[in-house]
Amino acid sequence: MRRADRLFQIVQHLRGGRLVTGRELAERLEVSLRTLYRDVADLQGSGVPIEGEAGLGYVMRAGHDLPPLMFTEEEIVALVAGARLVKAWGGLTMARAAEEALVKIDEVLPAKARERLEAVQIHAISMQSMPEALRERLDLVETAVHSRHRLKIRYLSESGDQTDRLLRPLGLFFWGKVWTLVAWCELRDDFRTFRLDRIAELEIAERFPPERDKSLPAFYAQDRRRRAPAADQ
Repeated sequence: MRRADRLFQIVQHLRGGRLVTGRELAERLEVSLRTLYRDVADLQGSGVPIEGEAGLGYVMRAGHDLPPLMFTEEEIVALVAGARLVKAWGGLTMARAAEEALVKIDEVLPAKARERLEAVQIHAISMQSMPEALRERLDLVETAVHSRHRLKIRYLSESGDQTDRLLRPLGLFFWGKVWTLVAWCELRDDFRTFRLDRIAELEIAERFPPERDKSLPAFYAQDRRRRAPAADQ
């Protein structure tokens, strides 16, 4: 959990006006007591009216609440449009998370901003529904990118040839109807791009360490070098 999320959760746990021990908070947040005490001290120092001390427990004075989320109209439109695109073309987990995020945002927006959110008329229509297996694969690949786990795949080329690859997944890209994966291919010892809908089999393998020459920034740099001669002509 990010520290900002943890601080938010501490405030939420203390909002009821009930005395809560530091140990109880630490167990809920799955952190050490030392970390919990430091977080509470930082919240108190920033003006959050938390009373109490280590060993006794904490309580928050009544009347304190977090300020409402404030978005411009343009930001609201962007959030709604993005969430609807993810629901139409994202993974199963992504789609559920996008829908839940909109619900949470709607609950805390001021009335006027909520009206704008509900009035957004930008919709994402999938003319050819993504198969559920492809949506699940997208979630798995995204998880592997984030956690830096290698992928063992069986890939089908455009001509129908099959090859087994061991990849370091680096990033996912959406091209309107097609998702592609940029990866470092251990077989080719170079960067390669793979269409997710042509992956016949997929297995998450061991973790790989970050290496600068096998990273997404390195892929971008290589791509720029390849394009440079054509641009100069």
